[in-house]
Amino acid sequence: MLHSSQVPISQSALLVIDAQDSFKVGPRWKGRSNPEFEKNVDALIQAYRSAGLPIIFFLHTDEDEAFTADSSFFKLMDFIQRKPNEPLIVKSTRNCFTSTGLGGMLLDKGVRRLAITGIQMEQCCETTTRVAADLGYAVDFVTEGTLTFPIPNYDRPGEELGVEEIKSRTEYVLRKRFARLTTVTELKAELAGFHST
Repeated sequence: MLHSSQVPISQSALLVIDAQDSFKVGPRWKGRSNPEFEKNVDALIQAYRSAGLPIIFFLHTDEDEAFTADSSFFKLMDFIQRKPNEPLIVKSTRNCFTSTGLGGMLLDKGVRRLAITGIQMEQCCETTTRVAADLGYAVDFVTEGTLTFPIPNYDRPGEELGVEEIKSRTEYVLRKRFARLTTVTELKAELAGFHST
């Protein structure tokens, strides 16, 4: 695993994965984790903008009604005000690489390190982290910049995996194998004072 300490922050990009209104449709939104999600993601967006480093947004599309490209919910959440120079990529796979041209875009931008934020923690965010690490990127997984929902056990009705269990499991499997677990405060400190020319 390439550790973030081996790659300067100047070669970092922020990925904001599937922070879209599609997730607000239906009852699961009420069971979401991380009430500080919007504040934390916005703080990182502002920090990366101030540093002049790349920010890339993603929308996930699939056959679920709220995730189809023609759905009124298929858009970034209102707390995000994307700038014209910040790409918005539509993906149809759980990870951000397989169904997109992300790899080429990162190569063009000289990016070797990724900060991961978005929805869902253990699905698109974790899967992107695993793929990125296997492709040779250093990854900063910002758990407090992700959120998730309880997962029902479809084989045992009535059982579910709670959000705290999901968070613990995600951090256990990523830590020192696929990513450095980090915080908004830590990343902001690294970004402070840096500005690309």
